[in-house]
Amino acid sequence: MRIAPALFALTAAAMLVCGCGQGSAPADQAQEPAPPPPPMPTPAQIKAEIATLPAPYNQGDYEAGKIRFTQCAACHTATQGGPNMTGPNLYGLFGRRSGTAPGFNYSDGLIALHQTWDAAKIDKWITDPRAVVPDTHMTFPGLKDPKDRADLIAYLKVETSPLAPS
Repeated sequence: MRIAPALFALTAAAMLVCGCGQGSAPADQAQEPAPPPPPMPTPAQIKAEIATLPAPYNQGDYEAGKIRFTQCAACHTATQGGPNMTGPNLYGLFGRRSGTAPGFNYSDGLIALHQTWDAAKIDKWITDPRAVVPDTHMTFPGLKDPKDRADLIAYLKVETSPLAPS
């Protein structure tokens, strides 16, 4: 009967593809538990962090920016210790030099940009990344609405910066 060998081969292939059948790590090589998620910022922390931005970004709407960031989240994380994805982790973005997020492979143009990210530079970037760096790997076409950009920048300021205790 040839069904049993075929079934065995199919099951073995499925286990190989999905990683099933891998034993758990020995006790002396136990994996570290995932860190707990950072605490949610309080309304007071959100307001205080956004207030540090220059006009018009200090009028940005955090909740609207959070919704706008869902587009960005396909390629970027914004949490401390978050992984690089298709795009770099954005935690610590404000005040960071372009092309310097650890462990991310940037385009030569972004490395050569030699700028320090602030609200105005982020605004220009997210308006049209290819106008700033023509060889960027970033495929995002840009946000044309100034209010959308101000909201996103306000959200990024809160999410990518260490927050002062409330």
